[in-house]
Amino acid sequence: MEAEAEKVYVAVGNDLQDNFKTLEWALRKWSSQPIHMVILHVSRNISKEFVYGPFGKLPASSVSEEVLEVLRKNEQEKIENLLSKCIAFCGKVKAEGVKVEKYDEPIHKLIVDLISGLHITKLVMGLTFLKSFSSSWKPKGAISGSFYVHRHKPDFCQLYLISAGKLVHQRWEGEDGIMEDDRGVTVAKLKEKSIFKGWLGKMFNDNISLERNSTSTPPSPANSDSPDLHCQWERYAEEIEAYFQELLISCKEDDNFEDHGMGSPVKPEVPEDAITTMNPAEKIEALKRKIEEAHQTIQLKKKESKENMERHSKAEWAITLCNERLEDIEARAKEEVTNRVVLQKDLEVEKDKLYEMSRDNEESRSKLKLLLQLQSELSNKLQISNLAKVHAEARLEKAVITRGEMVREIEELRRQRDVLQRRIEFCREKDTIEMVNRLTEVSCGFQEYTEDEIRLATDNFAERLRLKSGGEWTNVYRGRINHATTVAFKMLNSSNGLSQDDFRWKMRFLSQVRHPHIVAIVGFCSELRCIAFEFMHSGSLRDILHSPRKKSRRCNWPLRWHNRIRIAHDVASGLGFLHSAKHAPMIHGRLTPSNILLDHNLVAKISNFGLEGLESHDSKDVHVDIQAFGAILVQLLTGRNSSGLLEQAMTMDRMGLVEVLDQMAGRWPLDLAEEIAGIALTCLSIDPASAAGFDIGPIIDKLKHLRRRADEIVARGGNEATIGMGTDRNKLKGVPNMFICPLLQEVMKNPHVAADGFSYELEAIEDWLWTGHDTSPATNSKLKHKFLTPNHTLRAFIQDWQSKRSAAGHL
Repeated sequence: MEAEAEKVYVAVGNDLQDNFKTLEWALRKWSSQPIHMVILHVSRNISKEFVYGPFGKLPASSVSEEVLEVLRKNEQEKIENLLSKCIAFCGKVKAEGVKVEKYDEPIHKLIVDLISGLHITKLVMGLTFLKSFSSSWKPKGAISGSFYVHRHKPDFCQLYLISAGKLVHQRWEGEDGIMEDDRGVTVAKLKEKSIFKGWLGKMFNDNISLERNSTSTPPSPANSDSPDLHCQWERYAEEIEAYFQELLISCKEDDNFEDHGMGSPVKPEVPEDAITTMNPAEKIEALKRKIEEAHQTIQLKKKESKENMERHSKAEWAITLCNERLEDIEARAKEEVTNRVVLQKDLEVEKDKLYEMSRDNEESRSKLKLLLQLQSELSNKLQISNLAKVHAEARLEKAVITRGEMVREIEELRRQRDVLQRRIEFCREKDTIEMVNRLTEVSCGFQEYTEDEIRLATDNFAERLRLKSGGEWTNVYRGRINHATTVAFKMLNSSNGLSQDDFRWKMRFLSQVRHPHIVAIVGFCSELRCIAFEFMHSGSLRDILHSPRKKSRRCNWPLRWHNRIRIAHDVASGLGFLHSAKHAPMIHGRLTPSNILLDHNLVAKISNFGLEGLESHDSKDVHVDIQAFGAILVQLLTGRNSSGLLEQAMTMDRMGLVEVLDQMAGRWPLDLAEEIAGIALTCLSIDPASAAGFDIGPIIDKLKHLRRRADEIVARGGNEATIGMGTDRNKLKGVPNMFICPLLQEVMKNPHVAADGFSYELEAIEDWLWTGHDTSPATNSKLKHKFLTPNHTLRAFIQDWQSKRSAAGHL
């Protein structure tokens, strides 16, 4: 295939994008046949006489050897980079690059010579390629060059001229050259006669006339760096060079004229002998002719002098621009040298890094070799383990046989045991009767603990087990009895002068007060004057309603409105049970949100009942609990606990309370909120005179009805229950999920890893495990163990993230 591939030559310039378009056209043209792409690049030669910089052609003697070397290297690097990119653009098509240096020969003549010398049969050439060797402001130079190549190329060469990625055709109409695209649209025209010299003369004449009309002086080195002069230099650099060459040629011609005595166009003088033979009239005519010829000679010399002065002025202007460009080039060359030094240092640094990476690679290989050895050892151990497994299975079969024999022996022993069991039944009856007598003395689930048992359950009253809820709860500790049941131990500051027997009697009396919405007393310790209650995992109602979010870590979100209605019904049920005692109503006397505790499911229970004073009171004292219950309803509605709230509520009506509803509870149903507000105002308005005949039963029924309606609303639209939760979630926006505790939904301060692989806040996961849970809070799967491991890495990430976030906030 390679032998049959035909060579296609593509001439490329310095415009990479235009080169890609030209190559793309060539690849499409011969996509159906094998070709060998030869990419020609013609570059200006940096000779000993002239150099080509960013500002055109300059004498090589005007720059230093260092700058000249830098220019040569830069030019070679640019050409190599351009050819490599063009070759890579060809893809799978075989391609090679050929560099051709251009000397003083015009580019169009050089192309014709290359076609003949390399025997090029197919040549693809971009119009931009010719423009790069022509004046940047005059595209006719490229057009005339393309027509020259088209006219003088050998017949065996097929020329394809590309403009902007499209093929253009060349033809002649008389003396005019015309370029057309595939659709017949004229792209460019060319006149046979060139008007370059006329334009150049017009340019300099316009410049001279502009200088004469202006009051300013000709361009000086001080103002030669202006943007206009920079643009003028970029446009006219090549023309100035041509003009300079023309001046040199004209000077040589003038010297030749002077050498041969042809400095003026006057005719030869008449010999003196001829004058003497003339008559006076002829002498006068000869003198007139001499005078006229002298006058013409004087006028011609004046004109030549004027032209020489104009040429001298233009030459000085061109020299000034050249000097300024030369200084700029030298400055850029020095900067390039400095950049090369910096790049050399960077290269040395990269080499050091590469050496370090190589050394690390060697270390990694050695480690991999050790790992392979370890893998081989483990494989051997696995084979040994398999053999051991086979032997163990054999022993297991023997053990199964032995077990069968033991089972038969056990059955025989069981038969013998039944015989003995019947013999000791009589003895057991006596023990059973004594046990029943003892159990009747103590209530179910209620017992007296020793001081050692209390200290063991609370880890000797450890500070981490203290329930820090404020108020009277500062002396309450969490503990576990027999490492199974979690209870709350309250240490009484005083026993009101009660003896141990009276204290025991009172505890036994209070333990008999059992109701689903009253915290049960499960035991006591007379030595420490300590009472054991059932543990309520969600804390008090006061913590959830009024404490700051960061202090309430047992409840992840604010109470929803339907949960508040259910809590109100629970509290009313418990209070109704106390007030319905047979002999006399039992008054709580201190019914506040702090004495209302909530369990896992937010079921409310009344606590601290009967710990001070007597439980039975006059029926007139019922108003104390009723008014306190009304205050709790107001706090459930408004979420506020200000001292003047009750006095303000007494002056309000139902709509007044509805207008100040707690927005953290979500979107309250208006009718339910109004009915609860009416119940609250009724309870607050009761007085001691009318309290004797007051029955809380209707209030309980109303709240039960409201609770049923709330459950129906939530069941119909489940989203109603989650309205308002976005308040806390908005605070967690932008926080990485790995930084948030799954239990508290807060950024962790002391993360610990549990058996499920998740990280939790230490206090939160300890609470979870201490309350008897043996499952994962995140996956609900059973935990293999309850050991906790500090996650120092995650803690460092969290601290770093918080410091950056704080710095960004200050900015």
